Amino acid sequence: MDSSRVFKYHREMLARFGPDSNISLGWRDKRSQLVRFDALMNIADLNGRSVLEAGCGTGDLFNFLMTRYPDLTSYVGVDFIPEMIDEARDRIISPKANFWAVSFMSTVLPQADYVLASGSLNYATSEPDYIYRAISHLFQLSRCGLGFNLLRFISRGDMLSAYDPDDIVAFCQTLSDHVVLKDDYDREDFTVFVYRD
Repeated sequence: MDSSRVFKYHREMLARFGPDSNISLGWRDKRSQLVRFDALMNIADLNGRSVLEAGCGTGDLFNFLMTRYPDLTSYVGVDFIPEMIDEARDRIISPKANFWAVSFMSTVLPQADYVLASGSLNYATSEPDYIYRAISHLFQLSRCGLGFNLLRFISRGDMLSAYDPDDIVAFCQTLSDHVVLKDDYDREDFTVFVYRD
């Protein structure tokens, strides 16, 4: 991922539109964010489980998770934009939630039962194998499974990348024998679950 460009974009959007804006967070609208969250929730029953979110923004997924899985044991959200993490820490006061201002490609992240990434793997990059390295890295951080969503085509801008679901699933099958593709909820998006068992 060309992190300096993404960093600059989100900082400018935060300064211009504020932390409550879909534009600042990189979503077309609130519906597109929520439909992706809803798809990710199908990964497993997360009650009694821990979650690491890669690219958490201002922490919206945590509240969504808690409405579905109130017995979630712990959540760590990571984002490399400090302003996003500051906003998440201000908004969410819960003994179950921790927010770290660090890249999700960092080697210092804790393991969790499930790792989730909603929208954070969609940024364009000059590194052709970045998406595969990111998926592999995040899978290694999971004890039970990884869930992430990607775009299958791009309707706007040049900061995002689209992916062929078949190519992504084929790669994930090199990591695990248990891979599930969910592609029936949104015409431009798909979700992949990669399980340990």
